Amino acid sequence: MSPSASRPSNATLVLLASLYCAQGLPSGLIAHSLPVLLRQHGVDLALIGLLKLLALPWLLKVLWAPWVDRLASPRLGHHRGWILPLQSGVVVCLAALALLAPQTLFGSGLWLLLGLLVLINLLASTQDVATDGLTVRLLPERWRGLGNSLQVGGYKVGMIVSGSGLLLVIDPLGWNLALGLLAGLVLLMSVPILLFPERRLLPFQPAQAESALGPRLLLNHYRGLLAQPGMLLWLAVVLTFKLGDSLGSPMIKPMLVDQGWSTAQLGQLTLIGSLAGIGGALLGGLLYARIGVLRALILFGALQALGIAALALLVGQGANTGLVYAVTLFEQMADGMSTVALFAAMMRMCRPEHEGADFTLQASAQLLLSGFVGAGSGVLAKWVGYEGLFVGAGGLGMLVLVIVLAHAQREAATKGARLRP
Repeated sequence: MSPSASRPSNATLVLLASLYCAQGLPSGLIAHSLPVLLRQHGVDLALIGLLKLLALPWLLKVLWAPWVDRLASPRLGHHRGWILPLQSGVVVCLAALALLAPQTLFGSGLWLLLGLLVLINLLASTQDVATDGLTVRLLPERWRGLGNSLQVGGYKVGMIVSGSGLLLVIDPLGWNLALGLLAGLVLLMSVPILLFPERRLLPFQPAQAESALGPRLLLNHYRGLLAQPGMLLWLAVVLTFKLGDSLGSPMIKPMLVDQGWSTAQLGQLTLIGSLAGIGGALLGGLLYARIGVLRALILFGALQALGIAALALLVGQGANTGLVYAVTLFEQMADGMSTVALFAAMMRMCRPEHEGADFTLQASAQLLLSGFVGAGSGVLAKWVGYEGLFVGAGGLGMLVLVIVLAHAQREAATKGARLRP
């Protein structure tokens, strides 16, 4: 089915929002709730630190993503045939956690807990590959910004529910009932994809997929992606677009801690900031449909850089709560808008029947480099101070927009050459 430029149906929007929310539900449990619960049960800090390693499947999924694009279920449909079993597996794992006593899981059964969490991340990260591929195929280019708004917003809503929400209800409800409700929510999020008639609307086109199924599939798939005209310059955009944000944002909370902010105050700021980020993502998606990819990348990238640089105004101003909220919420909104623009632009570079893996390679490369840069933000803050860090990160964010312009010029020149007789 050739996608039209009309706005996607409400059923399509609900489908995508439910799939990305389903990914955020277990992620919030692992990232936000479990570290608190483990420490309350006396688990060693070194073991709690291992939770970060459980996210490795999200980085390594690039290694098996081509098989998600290549293999399709003749009965369930291509992406649906992956998403339904994988999401069902997450439900089973969460239900297993709900049936076990927390005293066992956080004591003698700790390694069982860690094993189930690795399995949950493996299932959810692979579901993400199929979901991204489905999103690219479902949405016409004009509305991919809105699709990525649902991606960012749905994922953050899921993380809020299973992070802050779970911590609020676990004392009155208990571990077993709270985890059972979480499993039930993921199951509820599976209803839209269960009802989605993918075989009729988006039939698999094996002629456009890779012919190989063995070990050469990985090489053939990504070699084909990198061979596209202008792809190397575009990858430079992908790798650098969020570097300013990655360098500056990790130091926001340490700076506020140094200025006397309590854990409760930071928790409230984080929650409201997450909601601002969701609002920014939704606004960015709507504006993307009106102004197009280039203007969105330049405008939202500039706002992102301005937001990071503005954090320098908070140095020594921790007691000015209004200023802290104004600047940090602006930064969160700009981050949501710029993320939507980048992800929507990444979808433009995906080939038919290669959507999931092509998007995964770009996203994984961006996250990996951003992670390395973010890891050095503390060292740089000690060297130049918070103010120097934020101003420098904002300047870096503005500088990388030159690469965006270079990519746009090359793309325009390529289109002009195609139009000439």
